[in-house]
Amino acid sequence: MATVKATADRLRESVERVIVGKREAVDLALVALLCAGHVLVEDVPGIGKTTLVKALARSLGCSFRRIQFTPDLMPADITGINYYNQKSGEFEFRPGPLMAQIVLADEINRATPRTQSALLEAMEERQVTLDGVTMPLPRPFLVFATQNPVELEGTFPLPEAQLDRFLLRLALGYPSEADEGRILVRFDAENPLERLEPVVSERELLALQSAVGQVKVEDSVRDYVVALSRATRKGRGVELGASPRATLALYRSSQARAALQGRDYVLPDDVKALAPSVLAHRLLLGAESRLRGHSAADAVKEVLDHTPVPVLSGVATAPAPGEPAGQADFRRPSQQGR
Repeated sequence: MATVKATADRLRESVERVIVGKREAVDLALVALLCAGHVLVEDVPGIGKTTLVKALARSLGCSFRRIQFTPDLMPADITGINYYNQKSGEFEFRPGPLMAQIVLADEINRATPRTQSALLEAMEERQVTLDGVTMPLPRPFLVFATQNPVELEGTFPLPEAQLDRFLLRLALGYPSEADEGRILVRFDAENPLERLEPVVSERELLALQSAVGQVKVEDSVRDYVVALSRATRKGRGVELGASPRATLALYRSSQARAALQGRDYVLPDDVKALAPSVLAHRLLLGAESRLRGHSAADAVKEVLDHTPVPVLSGVATAPAPGEPAGQADFRRPSQQGR
């Protein structure tokens, strides 16, 4: 885990050469990277959504493509086409921008549902099917999609099935007064994005993603993850609660957050910190709740407030001689998980 933390710190430092004062959003993006999960970046224009993804992609030694979604974009425009090569007399595949390791789907809600659905197979199965032929996508494969939640004219809301395939949703928000001043200074002479170089290779990223699965999750913390997801299905005004896919997403992302901090065990605080970003965009509220101004984030907060948090008596240590491997032993006092 020390290697994971050191590599993630190097990647975070690179991204923050461009992105000012958004440590929490950067860390959420790193969590998604470690989980090989897709991210929905939702905020008003001009906040830096696209810049964040570009900075992250430039810091990785992976192929990157950007797709500007528009109402006239067709599924073949992103997946690729089979065209007839007159010289060879055969049909050949011309790959679309989706055949990259890091894909930026800019303003995804401006595309028609038909084009949006072309992403479903790619996001879930890591493959595309064209003319009956299935082709695997490169590894790693991550989709970062942006959308503007304020301007609704000419947009098509993402269906619940597609929202559920995003590991988490993040928002940048407006910078503070001091950070906005730092942005002017940093972008005064030139765009620092142009100077970014890869600091993490494709092989290193795959190794980090593999290491996340080694993070231990104590039984009570695992039960806490399940309890939170199940509680959303009974939440006040909630018509559609978190799916089992959401439960797994919260579990995996909690492991990734622990790894980012150099720990090989998950704390309840990891789960609580990630629950709003992982669960809120998957909930569907009833019309009455929406009219009263009750949001999905409020529903997740209520679930967190009313679900008992496991109290760990210590932090995980190595198993004692003769003790079965994989069973965490909590001996030292801990101030976490209260």
